[in-house]
Amino acid sequence: MHALKGIIDKFEHRRSSPEVGYIHESSRRLDERDIYRYRRQRGVNLGSWFVLERWISETPFGNAAGPGSSDYDVASGGLGARETLERHWDTWITDEDWQWIAERGINSVRLPIGYYHLYAKDPSIVKGTPFAKLGMVFEGAWQRILKAIDKASIYGIGVLIDLHSAPGKQNADAHSGINGRVEFYNKANLSRTVDVLILLATAFKETPNVVGIQLVNEPQNNIHLPGWYKSAIDSVRATTGPDLPIYIHDAWSTDQYASLVSARSDFVVLDHHLYRCFTSHDQTLSGDQHASALPRDDFARHAETTRGNFVVAEFSAALNPNSMGTSDAGEQDRQRRVFARAELELFESSCGGWWMWTYKKDGWDAGWSLRDAVRAEIMPSWVGIRRSSHYENDVKKRDEHASYALEQHTQYWSAHKSKYEHWRFETGFKQGWDDGFLFFCFSPSTVVEPPVSELGFIGQWLQRRTLEHAWDHGKSSNMWEFEHGFRQGLQAAARHCKDN
Repeated sequence: MHALKGIIDKFEHRRSSPEVGYIHESSRRLDERDIYRYRRQRGVNLGSWFVLERWISETPFGNAAGPGSSDYDVASGGLGARETLERHWDTWITDEDWQWIAERGINSVRLPIGYYHLYAKDPSIVKGTPFAKLGMVFEGAWQRILKAIDKASIYGIGVLIDLHSAPGKQNADAHSGINGRVEFYNKANLSRTVDVLILLATAFKETPNVVGIQLVNEPQNNIHLPGWYKSAIDSVRATTGPDLPIYIHDAWSTDQYASLVSARSDFVVLDHHLYRCFTSHDQTLSGDQHASALPRDDFARHAETTRGNFVVAEFSAALNPNSMGTSDAGEQDRQRRVFARAELELFESSCGGWWMWTYKKDGWDAGWSLRDAVRAEIMPSWVGIRRSSHYENDVKKRDEHASYALEQHTQYWSAHKSKYEHWRFETGFKQGWDDGFLFFCFSPSTVVEPPVSELGFIGQWLQRRTLEHAWDHGKSSNMWEFEHGFRQGLQAAARHCKDN
């Protein structure tokens, strides 16, 4: 944190100088939170740690009540249920796992939790729900969630808090906490869920490595969902202010909810989940064909609509056995590899972040377990940019690049007669370059060498910078020149970083 403060002080001093004035005096100063939250997220889900899924981890279900497939069933399994859960929470993810994750360049984890895991924080959270008499079974969860976030910070890893199980269960699956009907859209449950989210947002709004809160996981789409999303976001914002990113799932209707994100100016991120192993159509395509058929144009459109606030918070390398047309393990892994690498290429080009489902599971499964997929060379053993040297912003080099870019910009627009303010382009270029290096230079004190951070949610960050620029220099019909310059400066900084 202290090293980052020194870097920010140096950048802020230059930006706030009278001749440049990038940051208005009333703006919140940049800090560690901004790097964690705006950087490109390359992550993995810690599936079946708190929200249990039997196909991932069998052991906790040994004494579960019927039908034996949800957290509710495990908690209803008698006097030993609390001990069973706490033993699992303490052993499923350990220091060795955190180190393994960090040593692969992964800078973020998605942490699925249920509302009942907040019992120790506020016992009233389960009142009026099926978990009302089971709260004590989950009493130990909250401190372990806090410990997980602290542990992640030691490794420089961000945490996306995912409300995977909401009051009334938001989807028909057992991983929504309980079996039965979807009753999430009852007025009382919608209200309870907002209370849960406010509790989470209040607890984590100042935590540097909490990169966001996901309102609910994979909600069943409903006529009431768009309105609830809007009111829930506004309620959380009233508690946290504008800085905490809020993630919403697309409820399998991506265009619909991309429009919702587009209509907002605050940091709201659209989450889409991509799997190609469940439907009958999935079975008709090989891994190579699935790789070729990935929705590249759709992703580009969603990214544009959401100004880049678009992520894939769940995907896997899994293919249906019928897809691969062979029992040969080597060929199956080859198809998974082609598919997985195509997914990552798509996500890197169109998304602000991605999280594979899941980190590990019982037995060997190179389609679903990241650990197994890396061992089988289906997923890469490292993601992102390796930190090969100490990065430092070379202002002289920046100014040389800015001068050349300004010359090209001026020359091009001289053929299109209008009133321009090319100085805004130059200012934007330098801002983009400086901001790029602000992320590159971020090197938290961790137990392993962290990967290079890169600005990921560029559109949201640029919106913030453009508003500051307008405040300092006045609004203009030529604000686009600042924005063009910023993007070119950011790209030039990235090239310089990778070349050196």
